[in-house]
Amino acid sequence: MKKIWFIGIFVLVLLSVGVFTKGFGAFGSEEVEIDLDEITEEAKWFEEEIKGVTVKFFAIRDGDDVKTAFDACDVCYRSKKGYSQEGDFMVCNNCGNKYAISGLGTKNKAGGGCWPGYLPSEVKGDKLVIKESDLEKGRYRFK
Repeated sequence: MKKIWFIGIFVLVLLSVGVFTKGFGAFGSEEVEIDLDEITEEAKWFEEEIKGVTVKFFAIRDGDDVKTAFDACDVCYRSKKGYSQEGDFMVCNNCGNKYAISGLGTKNKAGGGCWPGYLPSEVKGDKLVIKESDLEKGRYRFK
């Protein structure tokens, strides 16, 4: 009986630690929320501090869709030059490659070349939501 009591207390302690430290995914997936009104057909850049590193990304509206990407290429990220917008294209400020805004928001399917770093996002009501865990996955691009 004492063993069952001890196991019960142990489980409660673990759950408490998970809730307060946000160590369990269901209890603590932090998110960045951006008002959709801020997102237009002109790219807007954002920054979030993730474990001591400033992670940069942009969001842009393409019709009814909202596209997001890291402000760093899959290949050129070491240059730390990011992107600029030219009309309906995002342009790598390092190599000059252009990417149609309508095609953004996907992983680099060709692999190996310059491409705006994939950053998943989701529209929830009147907010654009990006998980901090997804920002953390691209953190290496900004160290």
